[in-house]
Amino acid sequence: MQKTIFITGASAGLGKATAKLFQSKGWNVIATMRKPENETELNKLENVTVLKLDVTDLTQIEETIKKAITNHSIDVVVNNAGYGLIGALEALTDEQINRQLNTNLLGVIRVTKAFTPYFRERKNGMFINITSMFGLIGYPTCSVYAATKFAIDGFSESLAYDLAHFGVKVKTVAPGGIQTDFTGRSMDGGQHEAYNQLVEKVSEGYSEERVSNFSTPESIAAVIFDAATDNKDQLRYIAGQDAVSLYTEREEIGAEAQYQKIQKMFAY
Repeated sequence: MQKTIFITGASAGLGKATAKLFQSKGWNVIATMRKPENETELNKLENVTVLKLDVTDLTQIEETIKKAITNHSIDVVVNNAGYGLIGALEALTDEQINRQLNTNLLGVIRVTKAFTPYFRERKNGMFINITSMFGLIGYPTCSVYAATKFAIDGFSESLAYDLAHFGVKVKTVAPGGIQTDFTGRSMDGGQHEAYNQLVEKVSEGYSEERVSNFSTPESIAAVIFDAATDNKDQLRYIAGQDAVSLYTEREEIGAEAQYQKIQKMFAY
């Protein structure tokens, strides 16, 4: 029986790669995005439905999900919509901070809440929430972004306990660097002269050479597919060699020792 996946933020990058992978594996795909009128690729694929969805708009969330569950039997929801807000806290405006929280965190909570009664009543279904290695490990100039991703991790673990009683699973996928991510359209930020030296050191990690070693969206999408289909009672999936290395190091030497190590890396 053909399964159906609902994906937020499917217009580019990881969301689009995930939509294409699941479609290629024979799934029915509901790919949602803020501007479906600009989509030129997914809407040409068989068994792909493109719908308009801005995860900061509660009314639109409710309307889009109602339309989706009326026309399809949905098995998996991937909460992928989000972007990186990068910069020292002092460099960010209140508007930027609110937008980051509204999109990355509240968007996930709203979409999840809207789907929960549907999955609970069916006693089946799965949420896969895209976090980040910076949702498990803090990093310089990522304070507000990390706040949203750490929050999604805690939200997902807590929710998993609640929904397990109804046969509904919750999983997270925590990618490291993605080649389309922090270097392109999925980034916002700010500058403050007091932090210039720190920003310069952090920026070295986003050089063209370093970014070329980041994971491709397709390789992270493959981890999402594994999470959706492996039938494991596993909560967290760490995706990408950089994320795996950092997470493994934290487990081996402990969070405090790793914190001291990262502090020294960015000392000036």
